[in-house]
Amino acid sequence: MLKYPTMKKLFIISFVAALLAACVTQHRADDPMIRAKVLAQETILEKRIPTLDPKVLRLALLAYYHARATGLDPQEELTIIDFSKPDTQERFWVVDLRHDKVQYHSLVSHGENSGGVAPTEFSDEVDSKESSIGLFKTGKPYKGTLGYSLHLYGLEKGVNGNAFKRHIVIHGAPYVSKQYVHAHGFLGRSWGCPALPEKLVKPVINTIKNGSLIFAYYPDSDWLHHSRYLN
Repeated sequence: MLKYPTMKKLFIISFVAALLAACVTQHRADDPMIRAKVLAQETILEKRIPTLDPKVLRLALLAYYHARATGLDPQEELTIIDFSKPDTQERFWVVDLRHDKVQYHSLVSHGENSGGVAPTEFSDEVDSKESSIGLFKTGKPYKGTLGYSLHLYGLEKGVNGNAFKRHIVIHGAPYVSKQYVHAHGFLGRSWGCPALPEKLVKPVINTIKNGSLIFAYYPDSDWLHHSRYLN
């Protein structure tokens, strides 16, 4: 008599869990719905972010809405890093998707082993000192040896899944500034972290902390064809 109610409850719980999972999967796979959202927002943002490649914007929005369909990013903040651009250009954007506006546009560094002015090498390996691409989720800010910083969690195994283990964080650095570029012709290098100008790092971190999404782009064909957030 005791086993039957218990088994029945377990069956109901399992059924409900499977149903919820199926709903999430169906929503993620509902490509026309997601693509309609991407197209609508892309049309608006293209005019407001003329310095961002429309192709990169489209991919960032596609990844964002696939991730959001699984319950990520309740605050509707999207950060985009375009590593196909040289570090002498402002290739970092924070976009408020709720109001379709750019909040920050900045220089950002890449890892010292990722290449010269324009990076070409990316890695998820510990101690590689290379940047990683793909979709990230932000964690909590903290104050460490690099000052006010923000933990990052990679959402794509094999691409950026070791980000937290590698201590890939957003932090400020004196070698990320227009003055540094004018003096040296390039930005300084991090150990793989997306470092920002020191004056900008605190307001940026306070805007994107606690679960917003970061899309770091580079035209890597393997990632573009196999990312669960782009396909």
